[in-house]
Amino acid sequence: MIGVGVVGYGYWGPNLVRNLHAHPQVRLVSVCDLDPARLELVRWAYPTVRATTRFEEMLAEPAIQAVVICTRVESHAELALAALCSGRHVLVEKPLAPSVAEASRLLDEARRRDLLLMVDHTFVFSPAVRKIRDLLQGGGLGSRVHYYDSVRVNLGPFRHDVNALWDLAVHDLSILDYVFPHQPLEVSCIGVSHMEGHPENLAYLTCWYPDNLLAHIHVNWLAPVKLRRTLIGGDQKMLVFDDLEPSEKLKVYDKGITVTSNGSGRDAWMVDYRSGDMWAPKLSNREALALEVDEFVDAIARGTSFPADGEAGLRVVRVLEAASRSMRGRGLPVALDAGPLSRVGPTSPRL
Repeated sequence: MIGVGVVGYGYWGPNLVRNLHAHPQVRLVSVCDLDPARLELVRWAYPTVRATTRFEEMLAEPAIQAVVICTRVESHAELALAALCSGRHVLVEKPLAPSVAEASRLLDEARRRDLLLMVDHTFVFSPAVRKIRDLLQGGGLGSRVHYYDSVRVNLGPFRHDVNALWDLAVHDLSILDYVFPHQPLEVSCIGVSHMEGHPENLAYLTCWYPDNLLAHIHVNWLAPVKLRRTLIGGDQKMLVFDDLEPSEKLKVYDKGITVTSNGSGRDAWMVDYRSGDMWAPKLSNREALALEVDEFVDAIARGTSFPADGEAGLRVVRVLEAASRSMRGRGLPVALDAGPLSRVGPTSPRL
């Protein structure tokens, strides 16, 4: 059994607590929150779990081997560092930290102490996203991918600690990091706040990748409907990932174009349009968080790799930080270091 303590029982914490408590190889030892009213909910739902307002009290509990942090983004780095320094493995709600410097420090500390640093990039564990990765790696959309186009909008919830970019675009950036083998070369972002003195509620982020792959992410807290839809286009097929679909979340379309040359000049190129079948692959109905907890346990107990490790978290924060700089410059392109991403495999050192 792995003893776990959870910090934060606000918006997202209850979902992780529920899945951790249900896992047969996890003993949920303690939940920490500054709000006594939230802790009363913990005591009512999980009477065997210790509820406390003091983080130091949780860290003093010898039965805890891992700490899960689900608090405001500005507190992620401080709490995660304290947990690592106490000798615990750490799982942090997305994003890993509010800056590259803080995320790098956490990664360095985890390496120094030979501890696991993991990030709750929930979509990485989604059966639909796993299928997308399999399709892309197996050439299921063709030999090249042209674009990734995503919309994540809803009416709220408005947050005070981060803007819509850091709240919603982080999901797409974690998916991009997981399914594609390269990091973006350059990013451009524009955004605006429609409430004076509050974080930006609307943002458009564009990421340029090698081989003319273009990713565009639209996030908005001020929309009349909720949309969670992603389109990915390859040179042979295209797919639509609609996370709000109850059954057919992923649809692959045998659609595309064929371009032929017919001499020279403006009318030299002929474009033929191809439209074939639609295929909806069968996907597991298990909750992504339940699958994440499975891999969280395996990583601690058996040393297996965790796909959303500290390096993945740092890469995502690096893109978010560059996008924030671009947004302050009204869309000014910001370059990132190019090249293949460093990924942790089964034989790599644990991070």
